[in-house]
Amino acid sequence: MRPYIICHMGTSIDGRLHPSRFTRAAAGISADVLRGHYEKIHEGFEADGWIVGRKTMSEMAKGTERSIADAPKLPRQAHVGERQGRKLAVAIDPSGRAHYGKDNVGGDHVVAVLGEHVTDAYLAELREDGASYVFAGAKGDDLSRAMAQLAAVFGARKLLLEGGGRINGAFLKHRLIDEFSTLIWPAVDGVAGTQSIVDYDGPEGDRPGAGQSLRLTHCETLEGGMIWLRHAVERAPG
Repeated sequence: MRPYIICHMGTSIDGRLHPSRFTRAAAGISADVLRGHYEKIHEGFEADGWIVGRKTMSEMAKGTERSIADAPKLPRQAHVGERQGRKLAVAIDPSGRAHYGKDNVGGDHVVAVLGEHVTDAYLAELREDGASYVFAGAKGDDLSRAMAQLAAVFGARKLLLEGGGRINGAFLKHRLIDEFSTLIWPAVDGVAGTQSIVDYDGPEGDRPGAGQSLRLTHCETLEGGMIWLRHAVERAPG
């Protein structure tokens, strides 16, 4: 068993990811109101936590690497830190490159999803921080295994995937997204090649969404002209 996973993202009308690149709000429309819709809906899902990639988590955590002398040899198995009943802040970080200096990001408990090749010094750093971690196979790319551990070890039943486009693409490829919650800003990016909300990084010709279909379950116009769409993911057998 694994958690129910909702990919909750905001995008411009051309599918781009970064609001800093979007055109400004039209006259009389509050940019603060538009920004507030995302967090309001995030909270409304009442999920057990959220998932982002290493780059996004590093930007949020703002920690620095520490030197851990004589780090002990540690088994490559799940470790539960000082959760204290908090929601989970999950980082997909196969190489162990994000640093925290604490056990939480925004008040939510850090859980790093790692590859088994990470150093003992990095694991010791996470333990000193009070953070938790699980392993996603030797290379850190067995996302299905990692999600199963989040359910079994941490009791996670519902998680919000709030990537990185590449992380979202990897979850789509592994058939781990159960629903899309998409907020479409009344804005455009317009530049070719900028990252989209799903940006699969795989072999040419690969189709990460193959065998999966989307069914619209909700469409709502929010204050300021933002559109909220919800799509259930339906999968063909196999």
